[in-house]
Formats: sequence, structure tokens, C-alpha cells
Amino acid sequence: MEASVNQTAEQRARDRIDAMLVAAGWAVQSLKTLNPVATRGVAVREYPTDTGPMDYLLMVDGEPAGVLEAKREEEGHRISSVEEQSARYAQAALKHLGVRPLRFVYESTGVITRFTDLHDPQPRAREVFSFHRPETLAEWLAQGASQRARFADLPVLQPDGLRECQFRAIGNLEASLKENRPRALIQMATGAGKTFTAITAIYRLLRHGGARRVLFLVDTRNLGEQAEGEFHQYVPQDDNRKFTELYTVQRLRSPHVPKDGQVCISTIQRLYSILKGEPLEEGAEDSPPAGLKRREPLPVVYNPAIPPEFFDVIVIDECHRSIYNLWRQVIEYFDSFLVGLTATPDKRTYAFFKENVVSEYPLEQSVVDGVNVDHLIWRIDTELSRKGGRIEARETVERRERLSRRKRWEQLDEPFEYEAARLDRSVVNPSQIRTVIRAFRDALPQMFPERRIDEEGGRQEVPKTLIFAKTDSHADDIIHTVREEFGTGNAFCKKVTFRTEEDPQSVLNSFRNDYNPRVAVTVDMIATGTDVKPIECLLFMRDVKSRNYYMQMVGRGTRSLDADGLKLVNRSATGPKTHFVLVDAVGVTESEKMDTGSLERKPSEPMKNLMQAVAMGVRDEATLSTLAARLSRFAKRLSREEQTRVRELTGGADLNQLASQLLGVDDPDAIEAQARECFDVAPGLNVEPAQFEQIRAERAKAAAAPITGALNTFLEQIRERQEQVVDHVNLDTLTGSDWEQDAEARRAALVEDFRDWLQAHRDEFTALTIFYSQPHRRRELTQRMIRELLEALKADKPALAPAQVWEAYARLDAVQVSRPESELALLIALVRRASGWDERLTPYKSTVERNFQRWVLRKHQGNAPKFSEDQMNWLRMIRDHIAASFHFTPDDLDYTPFDAQGGRGRMWQLFGEEMDAVIDEMNDEMAA
Repeated sequence: MEASVNQTAEQRARDRIDAMLVAAGWAVQSLKTLNPVATRGVAVREYPTDTGPMDYLLMVDGEPAGVLEAKREEEGHRISSVEEQSARYAQAALKHLGVRPLRFVYESTGVITRFTDLHDPQPRAREVFSFHRPETLAEWLAQGASQRARFADLPVLQPDGLRECQFRAIGNLEASLKENRPRALIQMATGAGKTFTAITAIYRLLRHGGARRVLFLVDTRNLGEQAEGEFHQYVPQDDNRKFTELYTVQRLRSPHVPKDGQVCISTIQRLYSILKGEPLEEGAEDSPPAGLKRREPLPVVYNPAIPPEFFDVIVIDECHRSIYNLWRQVIEYFDSFLVGLTATPDKRTYAFFKENVVSEYPLEQSVVDGVNVDHLIWRIDTELSRKGGRIEARETVERRERLSRRKRWEQLDEPFEYEAARLDRSVVNPSQIRTVIRAFRDALPQMFPERRIDEEGGRQEVPKTLIFAKTDSHADDIIHTVREEFGTGNAFCKKVTFRTEEDPQSVLNSFRNDYNPRVAVTVDMIATGTDVKPIECLLFMRDVKSRNYYMQMVGRGTRSLDADGLKLVNRSATGPKTHFVLVDAVGVTESEKMDTGSLERKPSEPMKNLMQAVAMGVRDEATLSTLAARLSRFAKRLSREEQTRVRELTGGADLNQLASQLLGVDDPDAIEAQARECFDVAPGLNVEPAQFEQIRAERAKAAAAPITGALNTFLEQIRERQEQVVDHVNLDTLTGSDWEQDAEARRAALVEDFRDWLQAHRDEFTALTIFYSQPHRRRELTQRMIRELLEALKADKPALAPAQVWEAYARLDAVQVSRPESELALLIALVRRASGWDERLTPYKSTVERNFQRWVLRKHQGNAPKFSEDQMNWLRMIRDHIAASFHFTPDDLDYTPFDAQGGRGRMWQLFGEEMDAVIDEMNDEMAA
């Protein structure tokens, strides 16, 4: 419906509300033309009551059932204040009908809609996507008690057949439902039985809580198939029949959503396509969905075939991946209780579920309880894995196409150097792969000394091993090498990824249940969420920067298995699975991890700064990606007039198109194709790095061209006028109610290694000699001495990088101090701590400031002359210099910041003949 320019804000809101009502199956009528039985649901405008006319009376099957109060859009921020008015109308005497208490209460601006069921135990308004359908309200009226009231009457859970963590999680979830808390998070370590827990809860809600339909939401087809299998195997506590004999469980494979089933299993990708009425792309369910697609899809709109009230409860598996960006709108479309399942929540997960964590069961506790098994780390290092390599000029090298594997040979005109990070991506070194696989093979007798020789193969039986590869091409190289080094056939080692020609599910089932394959190589398919209990080795041949993803990958090995189950696929196994071995061939256990899952690569940078940077020529991937995410979100806030103005400022593009262009800049396939065309690169030849970078720069320049100061100013004006900041990052925390678990053994080992290295080199470096043997010389400590020590440490022991050792000491000492930015400042604080000068980890700046305060107080004691304010200002500058550079000399007076204050001459004026003595004394005292 096109709004008239002469309409008031109230009229525009009424038009939107009318359209929403019609979409939801209501007939909108005036009192003059009222026909309450014209259709099942009738919304009557301006119905009179003894307290004034209500905006809409909702009638179901000819009987009054609810009230709807309409407000203009600008009132959205205070719509809660309308609840009192709505409640008054719900109890008012209706013209011609008298007092007819109305159960269902809505307040809406046409943009925000809130709903209250007055039959709930504690009636509380909640935001809904749209109005409920008349047939839904009729069903609720016939039931009498509300869904929330029925959940409040769930019988007491019995612990039979449940682990303690499962019993606690279900009990807490049901308590949360009884309190009408709309979202709940179950955090449970991989292998502890999250799916079993969820199915038990679902069964109780269907059997005892009167739930009509439950959605079990996953983000890959593989997880959906696995969940479907678990529903088919589940037998409840109070019935000998299987779940699927009692209730209908249907996994969605087509656009049709059956209404006669009690449990639906669906990927979030399929559900989104169903809501949009669009076909699902081939392969879209094979891997977890990206946080934001290159073409920003349109928002979810009302779908009468699946109205928001279609499901009573939605259980979201691997919810740490499924609640962000465009996928969040799929979940928030439904008027349902949301229950999240994950082993690895991050702070955004906690924020989405409103910090209502009904279960916290970490991996460490599951190991202690015997639910999961712990792991040992076996490290494989190679020269190339650490440092990369160099090929000299005139050497003949092989060039291989990544996909077709077509080869050609060429002689290098100049040396070719590559760092370790390029291995198995742009550079393949068969010897590096072979060295790692051979080392793994030869170490197996030490990893599993109890396993006997395999009579068929003549070697020790290889435990079920999962290898994580970087790419499909890398996986193929690994598979060929494994088969050669172990002297086996094709059945011994197979690839399990979404792109394999062999049915991946069939290979996965064989890996789980059959003797062969012994080794599976994967890129992504079984990194998360897939249950393969017999795995006893994880071999990392790729690094992982995401902490959550890494922990999910580690979780593939944590699942416990009894002796009979292990022996089925490991002939030489003599008992249950007691542990697994994590084989680290790339330093994955040492590399710094971060939380990921969003395009927000620069989350703390304001959008106006990002736009200004891009307008000024900044073109790095992180900036463009972050700005694309911000623009796509901001686009949802613009009015029609504002959208028109944006297109005028950009030359035709809206913000979604602009975001898509920015995100498309770094599409490697598109860049390569464009470079081949632009530079006429023959088939079989590689695009040169310089050509690649030139095309990338051109694409970035074109995508960023519409980003101007005028556009930035306009969007900032809108933001200041419309937006508030909702802080989902800084979560409030309870302090002093619990204690931290003992520091992990590797932190203690890292600290011990650092101490040992310092002790071993104490006579080689002047700085260490001073700390350990000659503390009277501490005033001589200089920045050059510390830098020399730092360079030697990093060259000899990269794993003892000061930042990592600082983190270990901070956790062991249970201190919360900001980490210094300077590595030199980090190192001197660590050396002081390791050598015993400081009892707890203390930033060197804090040490100097403390010593300075103590020194000044001592100088001011008694009748001794006090420093003047001018002298104190000068002393503070010297203090700050020592904190940054460790030592102060008279020559430093000729440089910043002292020269600007008068340098040597000014200090002589202030301190006279005491100047040198003051400098010497401060060097002594500050380093104490």
C-alpha cells in the first residue's frame, strides 16, 4: 500500500497494521460495516467501550477475544507504556456486549508489535514478528490454559538413565521455562550428550507440557541426519516405545513443512529458503552457512504457511554458529522459546541468550567425571613448517593447477622464497608432507605402546586417526602420502569432505563403524558436531585461529568409548578408550586464538572512522569487510526518503549494494578470472602476484568510489538522530562468588621453560647478570641490554614470546593487570618476576611509579627540604622516561620531552649542583 504524502504518522501506522492483520488472516472492518462472522477472524476499528474507543477489537469465531492498540512509529521506544491502556480496554465494558474480558492484548506501531496472553501465570508482554492468526487464537482459547501455564506444571524430572550433567541441564531448562524466560543456553562439552539431553527435554514438553510442535534446527545436512538418527534410537524413561513410535519426526527435504508432525528437523538454510519462498541452492546445506552472503538477501517477511507461532519451542544445535547476521532473523521470526546447544559459546552467544545459561559443563569437568577422555599432545616440527623455504634462481620448478592438477615445468629467473603460512596453499612441498606423515607413523609405537602388530599389515595397528587439512588439494596430497608411507591400499585412508565424489556420509559411517578406513582426511565436514567415538588420534596439518573452531575440532577426539565398542574397530585394543593423542604438526597448540564468526574484523572502530579511512584510500581486507557488515546492518534502519538520498549521494547504489561491492573486492576467484582476461594469461599459466594485486587494487578502488565525505556525514546524522548503542559485548559479571580452576599444566610448563632459559643464559647477557648475580649494578640497566636479551630469546625460543609468558604468569599469579604494549617492558617485568625481584607479576611502569612515590615520601620526611612543584614536574618526566627506557642519563636531557622544557640548562636551574646526584639516585631507586 503506497502511503500518501499527506498522511499523518498515525494514519501511516494504521495502514501498516491493517496490512499486517490482513496478511495474518484477519478481516479489517469498521463498526458501521461490521459482520463478525464474515470470516474466522475480524478486527474491528475504533470499537467503543465505557472507557473510550479501543483502536481494534479482535473477534474470533464471532466472539471478542483480544484488543490491539495502535501507535505511530515514533512511539516505538515507549510502547511498553501503552500496556496499562491496553489492559484497561481488555477489562472494559464493550458497547452492546457488556464486560467481556479479552485474553489477548497487542500493542503495535506497525514496526514493533508486542503481545500479552493474560492467561499466562505471570502475564508479560513479548515482542512478536506479527499478529497471530485467528485459528491460532481459537486453538488457544479452546485449550484454556496457556502454553506457559502448561509448561509451569511439568512433573518432577527423575534422574534414571541420565548423567548428572544432563539431569541438571534439563531441570534448569524446565525451571527457566516455568519462569517464562524466552531464551536459554545449554553449554555442554562435546561428547557429554547434548542431543540426548535436548531430546529428553523435547519428549517431556510434548508428553507433559502440551507442546504442539518443536523445531530442531541445525546448520548442516550431516548434523540433521545425525539428529534424526538419535531421535529414532531414543527410548524415554516412562515408556518402552521409541520416540518415533510415539511422535512424528520429520527432517525437511523439500519446501513443504508438514503440519501433522510434532518434531521438525531442518537446516537453517532450508528454513530461510522456505520462509522466503525461494529455491534452496544445491549444496547449501553441506557446510555451515557464512555469516553474511556476498549478495545481502532481503529480510524475512510474513509467511502464512509457516506463521511465527508455528513452533512452540526451537532447539538450536551448534548455536554459536547459527545466531548471527542474516540467520538471526530466521530465528527471531518465530514466537517460540529458544533453546541453544553448544560446547563452545562466546560472549555473543551469551548475549543472544540473555545470559540465561541453564547448564555449564566444560570439557575439563566432563573429563574429571569420566564422561569424556583427556588428550596428550605429540609435537612434530620440521624446518619448512617453521621457517618456509627458498628456491634459487635457475632451478626448474613444477607449476600445478590447484583444481585440475595439470602440471607444467619452468625455470626460475630469480630466487623464490615462501613463508611457512603459504605451504599447501600457494606452495606445495611434498617432502614436508612426507616428513610429517613419516614422523607420525614412526611415533605410533611410542604413542600407543600397548597395541600389537597387525598381522595383516606387518606393522602396529594404526588407531582411528583424523587428519585436518588446509584445502581439498592439500587433503589429496596427504592421502596419497599416507597410503605410500604406510604401504596400504585405497581403503586404508580416505577423504571425508563435502566435495568428494564418493558419498561422504557413507565414508563417514565406515570410518565410525568399520575397520577401514583407519585414517580419514577432512577439511571441514567433521570438524564440528559429528560423533566418531573410535577416534584416538587427531593430526593437525592446518592451523586454526578461531578458539571456538579449534575446541570443536579437539572435541572430535574427546568422546569416550567402552572396551567392546573400541575393539569392534581396533582389533588390538585391550580396554576402553582412555585418552586420545593430539598430534600437532603446525603449532596449532601454540598459536594465538581469537573468537570469530563475524565479518567484524575491526569491531571497536566506529563506522564513521571506517568510512573516512576508505574515502582516504585505505583498502585492506579487514577494513572493507567490517565496513560491509556495518553498512548492511545500517541499511535496515533507513526510511524510504533516506534510501533515496543515499542513492543520490552514491550515484545509484543503495547501502546493501555498496556492502556487496566492498565484500566482493577480495573474492580470489573473481580476481583471478579478471586478471586472466585483463593480462591475457594463457591456460595452464599462473596469474603473477603483481597482476593479482593490481586487479585487486582496481576492484577496491571501484567499490570504494561511492564512499565519500558527504555520504559519511549524512549517515552519521541519521545515526545521531535515530540510533542508540546496545552493548552486547561487555557483559556484567559476578565477582567473588567462585574461584578460578587451577591453571592448565601448559601454563606452568611455559613459565618453567622461561625460568630455565633465563638460568641457562644468566652469564651470557649483561641484563641477566645484573638480575641474578650483581643487583648492585641495577642502575646500569639500559634499553640496549633488554633489547639484546629479547632478540636472543625470540631467535632461540620463539615459543617463549613475552606476550605468551605474560599471559601464563598472569593466570598463575591470579593477577588482573593490563599487559604493557612494549615487548621490552613485558620482558623486564617477566625477568624481575622469574628472578625473584617481584613476588607477583607487575608491569614495570607500575614498579617505577611505586618506587618513585616511596622515594619522594622518604625525601620529604622530617625537616629536609621539599621538592618544589617545578622540580616535581621535572622528576615525573624522568620517572616516565625510566619506565619506558629503563635508564636515564644527562644526555637524555637534549631530547624529547626535556628539550622542549629547557633541557640541561633548565634542570641545572632547578637542581643546581645536585642535578647529577638526583639522576643517579633516581636510576638506583626506580630500578629497586
